[in-house]
Amino acid sequence: MNYGGLESYYARYETAGIVVLPVPYDGTSTWIKGADKGPDAILEASANMELYDIETDSEVYTQGIATLEPVEENDSPEALANEVERRVTAILDDGKFPVILGGEHSVSIGAFRAFAARPGPFSILQLDAHSDTREEYEGSRYNHACVMARGRELATIVQVGIRSSASEEMEHLDKDRVFYAHDIHEEQANWMYEVSRRLHDNVYITIDLDVFDPSIMPSTGTPEPDGLFYRQVINLIKLVNERHVIVGLDVVELCPNPSNKAPDFLASKLIYQILSIKYQK
Repeated sequence: MNYGGLESYYARYETAGIVVLPVPYDGTSTWIKGADKGPDAILEASANMELYDIETDSEVYTQGIATLEPVEENDSPEALANEVERRVTAILDDGKFPVILGGEHSVSIGAFRAFAARPGPFSILQLDAHSDTREEYEGSRYNHACVMARGRELATIVQVGIRSSASEEMEHLDKDRVFYAHDIHEEQANWMYEVSRRLHDNVYITIDLDVFDPSIMPSTGTPEPDGLFYRQVINLIKLVNERHVIVGLDVVELCPNPSNKAPDFLASKLIYQILSIKYQK
């Protein structure tokens, strides 16, 4: 299944500028299961999008968007991280822009490693309801609850939309780089510019879909009330793209509900709009 339902001419790896890597892994989630079905649901929904983007007056699919065979490693989260790192490294070596489809959030760790192995500093911009900075959880340092602890070992991290943390995480959070959802909703002045000010030139974006309010994104493993809304996220991405270079993207934690396809479509459209913003002329 090709992202966007593209005809083969625009979906060939050899000529594509953008590469989608599905990672249907749900090995460490702790409440609602089903994130392993997320990549297929996003791909299915994407075939029903209009490929012309009104806001950027563009058709980003003409850059070529190839969809790879999914990562099938399921032995352990550590083994998964190794395989994702290998696959993303190959995409980067070929000079292409990677989009990783989760799966639960631990799938991002391998991508972080692949970028950390490239020359120069980069930042990870995390959009998420949860801080995910436990050093270890349920016996693993590669649990979804530890993903940003692994990220901060490799890069500068900036966390946006946070509204749930364990007490033991608070001691080690860099509060100057955390933008809580309640502060954003209270119209903290210039918060998007403050996010940008804390980022390096190169930015990898990791989006846990539970960053969104469950009124528009109920299909996640751990939905949290008082989340962000679609336009807030898009406007942040637009500002980041204006002031930085977006080098990679993952979108994770969709737990599709067959009775409600709207969240699947939101996830697929979000990816397409971010790509449209990045590649707009």
